[in-house]
Amino acid sequence: MTFWTLHWTLPIATEAVEAAEKSGGLFDIGATLPLMVVQFLILVAVLNVFFFKPLTKAIDDRNDYVRNNISDAKERLEKATALAQQYEQELATARKSAQAMVLAATDEAAKNRAAQIARAMEEGQAQLASAKAEVEAQKQAAEASLNAQVEALSRQILEKILGDLVHS
Repeated sequence: MTFWTLHWTLPIATEAVEAAEKSGGLFDIGATLPLMVVQFLILVAVLNVFFFKPLTKAIDDRNDYVRNNISDAKERLEKATALAQQYEQELATARKSAQAMVLAATDEAAKNRAAQIARAMEEGQAQLASAKAEVEAQKQAAEASLNAQVEALSRQILEKILGDLVHS
């Protein structure tokens, strides 16, 4: 500010203060102050009824809604976690059971294979023994037949050689 503007504003301000002191001071309490207080209180009451209460109710309703959704979500999460653990336990039990079944089936298959091999070996031994006995029987029959033929041929030879001697 310049000197000249300060020079003019200072006397105007002092005149305004002196006028206010003569008329009752800086705050003139008259009929307008209580009227303003009443207007303010009415405004606060109207705002409370039409603005603050509905706004507060809406905020409270929204908070309740969010709180309920959060608690429902927590419950669902706990249920989902419990179900997941239960399913994992059941899956582990099923895997163990399946492994036990596979081992049992493998053992049973091995036993069956061993039994079939043993049966096949026994049948093979029995067939071999039967074949040997048949061959032996055929051998003996062939020997007996050959012996009979040898004896018949020997008699014929003897009869031809000795036949002249025996007949004479």
